[in-house]
Amino acid sequence: MKLLFLSIGKVKSEPIRWLLADYLQRISRICPVLHETVRESRGKNPEAMREEEGERVFRMLSPRDTLVLLDEKGKMMTSPKLASWLSNKMESSEGRLCLLVGGAYGVSQKVRERADELLALSPMTFPHELCLVVLTEQIYRAFSILKGSPYHHS
Repeated sequence: MKLLFLSIGKVKSEPIRWLLADYLQRISRICPVLHETVRESRGKNPEAMREEEGERVFRMLSPRDTLVLLDEKGKMMTSPKLASWLSNKMESSEGRLCLLVGGAYGVSQKVRERADELLALSPMTFPHELCLVVLTEQIYRAFSILKGSPYHHS
């Protein structure tokens, strides 16, 4: 099973890029992982921007991929529950497990409809760069829990 982190818009902050690279490297020791960036649209119409970005997201997905959209209204869970969820997804997904962090204006309705599941890190809204780092850390933590690593201690 391959894991794909998708995000709309480049990570501009150097410290956040460093943290992201660190967690992706840690995850890569456990399973194949990639981070792909979807080019952010420019314009004044948020709906048109979401539609353009959505079309770019679709070009990066295959029909077999499981798409999980990060959304403040999604399912929230503890780190141990996330580990169990991740284990189930990794076993049941036919293609890649794709975790999508939307852009500044969210994602299009078509992307929402394509999503197999909505996942929330918090009921609060975060900048997409920060959300991406928190997500990668939590996925690494979930793998650590599954392996029995001391990284996560309760």
